[in-house]
Amino acid sequence: MTVPFPPDDAMALATAPASEIAAAVAAGTVSARDVVEATLARITALDPVVNAFTDVTAERARATADRIDAARAEGAPLGPLAGVPFAVKNLFDVAGLPTRAGSKINRDLPPAARDATLIEKLEAAGAVLVGALNMGEYAYDFTGENVHDGSSRNPHDLSRMTGGSSGGSGAAVAAGLVPIALGSDTNGSIRVPSSLCGIFGLKPTYGRLSRGGSFPFVTALDHLGPMARSAADLALSYDAMQGEDQRDPGQTHRPYEPVSEQMGSGIEGLDIAIAGGWFRSRTMPEALAAVDKVAKALGVTQVVDVPDAARARAAAYIITAAEGASLHARRLAARPEDFDPAVRDRLLAGLAIPAAWVDAAQRFRRHFRGEMLKLLARHDVLLAPATPCRAPRLGQKTFVLDGEELAVRPNLGLFTQPISFIGLPVVAVPVHVEVGDQPELPIAVQVIAAPWREDVALRVAAVLEREGIAAAVVAN
Repeated sequence: MTVPFPPDDAMALATAPASEIAAAVAAGTVSARDVVEATLARITALDPVVNAFTDVTAERARATADRIDAARAEGAPLGPLAGVPFAVKNLFDVAGLPTRAGSKINRDLPPAARDATLIEKLEAAGAVLVGALNMGEYAYDFTGENVHDGSSRNPHDLSRMTGGSSGGSGAAVAAGLVPIALGSDTNGSIRVPSSLCGIFGLKPTYGRLSRGGSFPFVTALDHLGPMARSAADLALSYDAMQGEDQRDPGQTHRPYEPVSEQMGSGIEGLDIAIAGGWFRSRTMPEALAAVDKVAKALGVTQVVDVPDAARARAAAYIITAAEGASLHARRLAARPEDFDPAVRDRLLAGLAIPAAWVDAAQRFRRHFRGEMLKLLARHDVLLAPATPCRAPRLGQKTFVLDGEELAVRPNLGLFTQPISFIGLPVVAVPVHVEVGDQPELPIAVQVIAAPWREDVALRVAAVLEREGIAAAVVAN
């Protein structure tokens, strides 16, 4: 059957915020099916260049959209994300697909029998899954480059990285292929691509959202969360995904705490400070300029030291390497040639880490968390760079930071690792700054809050968006 080209109003909505799509579908001004067809048309036209998707679930999406349209015709209530297309990093289980986790080896797995919990929750709220997204192999990546599926490309400049490991998620949202994508963040894999691709990203508190039905990397550090082109869309999707889930034994059970209705509350009374020390060093000028632009807009001048952040990053590396290597030990022994060599070598190095080092890193983790909680008892929000620079070029191996040449792959996460290490909630907000003759590319600022205070970080992000300081635009 030939699918009719979607009408103009649906094509326009395909790049609109999720809230606008849901409102139009609920009002009947456009059908969910037409929105899906417009989305699939954009994916067909643009993804061969951007390389965000590894799987497009077109027939599933059409069937879901038809059910939504039938429900509306019958007068049934629709969910807050009715008709909103979304896609997920391919480490989320999608029923009928093998869960790749960016690897060659996992393609031999049988198809997933059930969707990941967060997919189920988003679809219960009316959202429509349209596919699975490219990622760094086994999530051990900050670049968005994948030797098996090809690199995802930054829609703002196709010669540049998306960041990783949720690179396809960042690219899909920035290119206007979907308004919402799900990613994972162990050491910064939501916030790094959000920064390089110029979109909003939420890493919730560790244990807040279920990891049920997702392929792990480092259980002690793994988070799942949304990426979008507006703070409001982050809040809508976050609210839909909250809730207890027995599939994730590591989830911390908390009462449902919706944030969408608080997005207009402003930030009066919040104590906001700039993270100093480690977070003001080893950066390129654009990273500091972005933080300073955000701070000025919020009227923030206080800079506070974050003690031991460098040690926190080192400890995060030890835990990551050791636990990640343990997870993949059998695959490394049986099929070493089927790994990305860069990932394989890092995992093999992780197998050699002494247990005493890991124990020391875990003890330091508890100490650092305690110190950060004291700091966040005095300040509601800390501002810090999300990445030390704008998007490097694809294939670029090194860059110079603070006079030192460093490898790109591990060091894009300089400022995200100390925060995910202790599970704090963070919103990455995209900022555009002009620094000399540097290219017109976005970069993000981390809005960091105390555990379980996603609402505070999202309120700050919403104010920055309303003031025009933070903005995510569809890349042309």
